[in-house]
Amino acid sequence: MYRPVATAAATGGVPTVNGDYVVTLDQVPRWNDAEIRSSLEYENEDPSFSKSFLSDPLTSPGEESGSNGLASRFPVDHEINSKIYLWRGQPWNLEVDAVVNSTNENMDEVHSSQGLHAAAGPGLAEECATLGGCRTGMAKVTNAYDLPARRVIHTVGPKYAVKYHTAAENALSHCYRSCLELLIENGLRSIAMGCIYTEAKNYPREPAAHVAIRTVRRLLEKQKDKITAVVFCTSTSPDTEIYKRLLPLYFPRDKHEEAVAISKLPADVGDENGETIIHERKIRIKPLPKKVIPKPSQPPAEVPASDVGLVQRNSSYLDTYLDPAFMSLMKDPDQRRQEQWEKTAQARGGWNCAKMLGFGDIGGPPLSAAEEYSLHSRYLAKANSLNLSEIAEMKILYRGGVDSEGRPVMVVVGAHFLLRCLELERFILYVVKEFEPLIQKPYTIVYFHSAASLQVQPDLGWMRRLQQILGRKHQRNLHAIYVLHPTFHLKTAIFALQMFVDKVVWKKVVYVDRLLQLFKYVPREQLTIPDFVFQHDIEVNGGKGLIVDPRTKYVYHRP
Repeated sequence: MYRPVATAAATGGVPTVNGDYVVTLDQVPRWNDAEIRSSLEYENEDPSFSKSFLSDPLTSPGEESGSNGLASRFPVDHEINSKIYLWRGQPWNLEVDAVVNSTNENMDEVHSSQGLHAAAGPGLAEECATLGGCRTGMAKVTNAYDLPARRVIHTVGPKYAVKYHTAAENALSHCYRSCLELLIENGLRSIAMGCIYTEAKNYPREPAAHVAIRTVRRLLEKQKDKITAVVFCTSTSPDTEIYKRLLPLYFPRDKHEEAVAISKLPADVGDENGETIIHERKIRIKPLPKKVIPKPSQPPAEVPASDVGLVQRNSSYLDTYLDPAFMSLMKDPDQRRQEQWEKTAQARGGWNCAKMLGFGDIGGPPLSAAEEYSLHSRYLAKANSLNLSEIAEMKILYRGGVDSEGRPVMVVVGAHFLLRCLELERFILYVVKEFEPLIQKPYTIVYFHSAASLQVQPDLGWMRRLQQILGRKHQRNLHAIYVLHPTFHLKTAIFALQMFVDKVVWKKVVYVDRLLQLFKYVPREQLTIPDFVFQHDIEVNGGKGLIVDPRTKYVYHRP
């Protein structure tokens, strides 16, 4: 059925429709080979939009150019690099010990990697039907039948949704790790792996490649003596270019690539297995504070025997056995209420200059962490119990995909915020409900201010209250707010927010004047953009260097 082919055809060409040739490992380019070396920069890009021109303003100036004294999380390891191959073609044309088949939980032929069953013959489908399916993130092994490989390892990739971004990442990581562990368990040493995700499952290409490469790297660090070859197989040009850009980050071939990779790796590269780390689920154990008992300056006076019981019941004696952290929780309820009344009276009393100037009520004492948590919990519980579909239909805010570093994105459309048609309290409930799954880990906000200056915007007091309800987790995990088409009035309002509301959150604002500039931070395919934003972009920028396809909304350079 198969015949060997020349090296050039195997390494550079695309497999034929019939897939009637065999490619051996010595015909596949090794990652260490010089001819496939490529820059860590994006390829096929317009040079006018290089990273130096549009570098992330939130990154320190020296971070892009070198390691800045940081230790590499993926140091150079030539032994591991010698086991990595990159090949454009279908895995089942390779003569390796095992090939990976991306399938569904029922292991149906229709939902398997396209062309695999046709090349393997009917025996593969018959054996798959006897295995009882496969769970997401797991793997099972079968014979390879007519394939040049010895075995086929079947795995089920996850469906992707922004709401369950972390779960999808960990399930995909478990797919690759399960395949490699199954390879070792069966005494096999070489494996060809295609991209374990499909367009039907909506997994973004680049974040999926990050998960795949870092998982393989972590497992090879522990089991490199038991595996001789891992071939990353790509079937499309975009996938090939993505792997060429990302492989140097996790498999650097020299000290220069290692140093550059330090600044280009995502913030979250997982744990020792490559899985995403969830800090909120870590157990933190701290020692109890030790109470220092001062020595008395004078020896205690002798007490009559009849009063010994009274001395032992003295409060200073009991304090030596009570934890002060526990005692601080036992504040008198009446005293707590009195302090709250005093705070409220202090906030309401006197002249509120900000309110007189139309900024809203931005005074009052800040909330404690416990008060913020209680406030957020109440709003979230109420939001989950209500039907807020009329606000969702207004498309004021909705979830996008992920940014260039794999962080989830929330999109806000300022022109859709119609204050006269909106009940602000219900809108706050909707915001809390939509933001809850995102603020658990680093995320990004994209705000379209296009034509929004025509609408009445809420005051600073309302923004302060919304931020208090979202809580400190939102403040800590927010990476950046990319504001498209900012106006002078908006910049003034954001400056006021920095001064009077929260200088931590609003210092993360990044102003973006053009759509093409925004696409450097958040890829175009990760955003759903209203039509009027494209038109506004042309009107504001005068069509400088842009042409917008009105049908596909694709933005490209004017020739």
